[in-house]
Amino acid sequence: MRADTDDARPSAGTAPGPAAPGPGAGGYTVRVVAERLGIPTATLRSWNRRYGIGPGQERPGKHRLYTESDIATLEHMLDLIRSGASPAGAAATVTGRGARPELGHWEPLLTAAFALDSRAVSAQLTAHLEAYGVMDTWNLLCRPAFAAIVDRQLSGEGCIDVEHLLSWSIAAALHAGIAPAVSGRTPVAVLACTSGETHALALEALRAALVERGANAWMLGADVPTPAIADAIARIEGHPYVVLWSHQETTALTSAIRVCLEAGARVLVGGPGWDEVILPEGTLRVHSLEGAVEAIIGPVAGDGDSEPAEDI
Repeated sequence: MRADTDDARPSAGTAPGPAAPGPGAGGYTVRVVAERLGIPTATLRSWNRRYGIGPGQERPGKHRLYTESDIATLEHMLDLIRSGASPAGAAATVTGRGARPELGHWEPLLTAAFALDSRAVSAQLTAHLEAYGVMDTWNLLCRPAFAAIVDRQLSGEGCIDVEHLLSWSIAAALHAGIAPAVSGRTPVAVLACTSGETHALALEALRAALVERGANAWMLGADVPTPAIADAIARIEGHPYVVLWSHQETTALTSAIRVCLEAGARVLVGGPGWDEVILPEGTLRVHSLEGAVEAIIGPVAGDGDSEPAEDI
């Protein structure tokens, strides 16, 4: 059984919050509803954004107001979650929007990618992200599809265009589904490809997995000069984590690691480029998305049936 990581799951014994005051002009504010149900306001906002439960649209200059019907739907959803359903599954039940996509059913994604049907690719990625979260989508949907593309490339088929379309679609889905950062929260990590490295998709997945779990991360992207990474570290109080990604040995720069260590950061490196590199003391090599998340924010629990996958 998994717990959606951006949705705090209340336990069966959670007591309801304080009694809500009567509705204002047409309904209840998110704060009042959160107190009444005994769950965080962030969870309500997430469920509203991801599953469409609650106010249907922004009203400029005014609060988004929940109706009694919205609250009844949320109470039903909480009952299902306390009985063992995931938030996505519970939302599908209470909204009548049908069953979730099959976990890790990647072949249709590959078919859509080879048809260069970016709309179908996007729809499948979005549905899987909403149902299962970042970790399972990355490990059970995206990585197998990429592995199949690589196999076809090695057999002589020209499909670099397919690889690029799928990469772009995954990044776009992660951006759309997972907010860029947690507002007002100090970042725990800086994510950067080393200078000359252009493969940033694994770091996109890591950023989304961290934010999904309530942690903030700064994503600097591809081909980041070492001084720029040092500048980012200097903007954060304390000793942030830095994750340096290198896909090839030529961009596995130990000089970048040393600069980060000297700046007081805790350095993690990921990607096959580091495989044959002797790492400076104090550097942690991470081999999976789970490993990177655990190193930064603690153990990962309850994420479906995915196994740790090598090289993120």
